[in-house]
Amino acid sequence: MRFVWVVLVLLASPVVAEVDFELPALDGDRHRLSDYRGQWVVVNYWATWCKPCRKEIPDLSEMHDSREDITVLGLAFEDTDPADFKQFLKSYPASYPVLLVDVYDPPADLGPPRVLPTTHLIDGEGAMVETWLGPVTSEMITEWIDEQE
Repeated sequence: MRFVWVVLVLLASPVVAEVDFELPALDGDRHRLSDYRGQWVVVNYWATWCKPCRKEIPDLSEMHDSREDITVLGLAFEDTDPADFKQFLKSYPASYPVLLVDVYDPPADLGPPRVLPTTHLIDGEGAMVETWLGPVTSEMITEWIDEQE
């Protein structure tokens, strides 16, 4: 009987795998998600043509700058020349790293977004703990994080 109980508990327990990827940034540096272990990481898929994505940039930048326990990584999901992204960011400056995603080969642990924007929240141990499809606010993200702590 005890064996059956242990098996049932193990089957009911969610298996949380670490998420990781490495992508180039607009500035030429490479960023690996696992470099940010120990803090919350907001991974935000966006594109220049996406109006809700553009609206999120100042809010996510403010959160990135004001919370030492949160890092935002912007994943530019668009088949566009890096120079075009740099030009775009002059009008919509992001204070967080903007990483370039090959739309034909997105990070395997995340996959392609079903909609833009899509935002994933990664905990300090590297597990994806929440996903928002569509627009998100820093308030939504920080409330979710604060409820966990």
